Amino acid sequence: MLSRRPAERTSRPPTRLRTDGRGRPGRAPRLLALTVALLCTSGLLTPANGTTADRAAPRGAAEEGSQRVRALVARMTLDEKLSFVHWTAGAENGPLARGVGYLPGVPRLGIPPLQAADGPVGVRINGSRATALPTPTALAATFDDGLATAYGKVIGHEGRALGQDVVLAPMVNNIRVPHGGRNFETFSEDPLVTSRTAAAEIRGIQGQGLMATVKHFAGNNQETDRFTVDATIDEQTLHETELPGFRSAVEAGAASVMCAYNGVNGTPACSSDQLLQKVLREQWGFRGWVMSDWLATKATTDITKGLDQELGLEMGKPTDPVPDSRHFGAALKAAVTAGTVPEAALDRSVVRIVGQMERFGLLDPAGGPARPARDARAGRATAREIAENGAVLLRNTTTAGRPALPLTGTAATSLAVIGDSALHPKVSGLGSAHVVPDAAEAPLDALRERAGANAAVSYEPGVERLGAPLTATELSPAFHNGRQLDPGGDRAFYDGTLTVPADGDYRIGVRVDGGLAILQLEGQAPVYAADSFSETTSVVLSLTKGTHKLSMSGWAWPDRPLSVDLTWVTPERASRNIQRAVAAAAAADTAVVFAQDEGSEGWDRPSLSLPDGQDALIAAVAAANPNTVVVLNTGSSVLMPWLGSTRAVLQMWYPGQEGARATAALLYGDANPGGKLTQTFPAAEDAHPMAGRPERFPGVAGKQEYGEGIHVGYRWYEREGVAPLFPFGHGLSYTSFSYRDLAVERTATGATVRVTVRNTGRSTGKEVVQAYLGPSDRITAPQAVKKLAGYTKVTLAPGQEKRVAVTVDARQLQYWDTARHSWRDAPGARTVKVGSSSADIRLTGRLAP
Repeated sequence: MLSRRPAERTSRPPTRLRTDGRGRPGRAPRLLALTVALLCTSGLLTPANGTTADRAAPRGAAEEGSQRVRALVARMTLDEKLSFVHWTAGAENGPLARGVGYLPGVPRLGIPPLQAADGPVGVRINGSRATALPTPTALAATFDDGLATAYGKVIGHEGRALGQDVVLAPMVNNIRVPHGGRNFETFSEDPLVTSRTAAAEIRGIQGQGLMATVKHFAGNNQETDRFTVDATIDEQTLHETELPGFRSAVEAGAASVMCAYNGVNGTPACSSDQLLQKVLREQWGFRGWVMSDWLATKATTDITKGLDQELGLEMGKPTDPVPDSRHFGAALKAAVTAGTVPEAALDRSVVRIVGQMERFGLLDPAGGPARPARDARAGRATAREIAENGAVLLRNTTTAGRPALPLTGTAATSLAVIGDSALHPKVSGLGSAHVVPDAAEAPLDALRERAGANAAVSYEPGVERLGAPLTATELSPAFHNGRQLDPGGDRAFYDGTLTVPADGDYRIGVRVDGGLAILQLEGQAPVYAADSFSETTSVVLSLTKGTHKLSMSGWAWPDRPLSVDLTWVTPERASRNIQRAVAAAAAADTAVVFAQDEGSEGWDRPSLSLPDGQDALIAAVAAANPNTVVVLNTGSSVLMPWLGSTRAVLQMWYPGQEGARATAALLYGDANPGGKLTQTFPAAEDAHPMAGRPERFPGVAGKQEYGEGIHVGYRWYEREGVAPLFPFGHGLSYTSFSYRDLAVERTATGATVRVTVRNTGRSTGKEVVQAYLGPSDRITAPQAVKKLAGYTKVTLAPGQEKRVAVTVDARQLQYWDTARHSWRDAPGARTVKVGSSSADIRLTGRLAP
């Protein structure tokens, strides 16, 4: 079933504790709902005070929907109409939904039920496996609209095959805050990249017959205080940086839009007439429906402000009765009956929802298009292609004429592979984007196979996340890993004592399958682990020598038993692991270190440093072996204090289920890295747009101010003259490219930038040609020093050259005029810079007035 959350209300985290950047427990994030839904906290949202709504018919009510749809809605009873505007957990006396929600439909009118699933990184359904795709950050790094469509096609096909009708994807919120916990779920800090990638993905999703829901509208760029924080965004910044991705999604035909938890300029996003009606419908002409984020609806009157559907139920354990929705169930019925909410508002929302069902063929007499069978093979192929194309080669030094990568000669056959994620693959981030893959090979195995039977490939974890099972000496009575509860079980299953041999930091690992487990150690915060969030939990606890009471409880899904494995890493074992990793590195020609972070819904990273002492591990390995290559499995930017002592750094992001094969292919040169960064990597904690500005992040007194204005990401670095660690658009290749003969001309639809690109290296490679636009000298509104105005990707064989054209659409030559509340042309000549990144400009030209 779906959308289950623990009954307890607590501020403790579901699977891990926030750390202080050194692997030690710090302030804990709020407890997330341990469900396939959005995993948010029960009881944190307080309904807004209901007021009498405008009794007049909502704007445009008579204009929406086809005659057929309006006639169907007119035949519905009040209860039938209400059933469309709030998701529930399953059919009455029938099976529970396995996705994020269920609508019963109206069988007597030939309207079928609907199922919805999470889906930013693949189709996420409880108890089912699906293709775990690389994260959207990896997809965007391909700078390839065709691959974005292929990504969407996998989600669309699998969603339909797995019984779903709606998928909550894509997420298009800006990567504004480097620490953002959900940065891995979205695309870029740049609105053009986000817009193009989102539109292409939506075309792929909906081309398979699955309805896409673009989220979270709008200003949802941090997890800290996400339920209550108010985003203060000036009008120009809102329209130029925050909204383009959503508008692009609407223009691509997205069936649904999800409004956000946070407020925007003093009004909750899901209660905002300005956003949901004036912008979304009146300015953009959106014809689909708006649903809330999980429990983000504030009042029954939200339905008069443009919100059509409430998502989220305050549910406890799987065996608890399914509750009514907070606002759009019985409460809305009472309001409609009393006349405080006009029934026309309800009719309008139902028309919008049923209208999209008609558009996607779900009202056809045969019950809609036939559902396809899963094509796991095609999903795997797409996942690997995107993992290879989205990987970014950040660093690749040359010594004695030989680059560190690709691996060749003895450097390719004498390897020390180090890092927990080399053995336990880091497939995806945590939260509602966590997808359980069909299978995920360990990178270590893929490297051993690629290195060959005669190669020497050793392995050491360096930093373990799970460790060894606790023995009967350490736990009394003994705890036996494995099955703890039968399907539907709900009880305590262990009560005993843990003997700690010495004071120190101990890493506790919990692996779960089939439900939720809660570990309570005397004097410590509870540790929550749920397979709907992540199959493993790993936290560091400071413990004192002696015995400590330890208990575990939990519940199992109705159709699956609960299995729990409990492990730990002692301080002595952790120290020994580092020593063994350093020794292995010293004995090999090449050390390949895998490092990861933990991007997660529900909390922002406390630091941009790699967690769990991995920076120290990399530094120690690099000191022992100067030929050290680092593979990053991170969802967003990280600091790299060890960068100068390494030979190469390959950013693989969270690479999905085919990440192992993709990583091996890239390290050995079977594939050529061609990805480019869609976010700037800061050089230090105090050198990014949010640094030292708490009013920007995480906010002060419940408000976050977009004080940087339109200067988001690389635009801020350009304006402030701050050098990043790696700039926007950066990405190396195993070949090289030259640029010449720049030509720029205005067209009826904007401008065209032409340049000749030549592959000057020895291998076939892909280059992303990036065109940046300078400011107009005839307007006084804020402008970027330079902004990405267009890009294209070209594949060239060695010695081959092509004349490529970069299209700059008319919108890129405009600005938002806050006096007129509309887009206006920015007159005058403009500087055009073309290059391989925002910092690697090869040619400069001029766009005539």
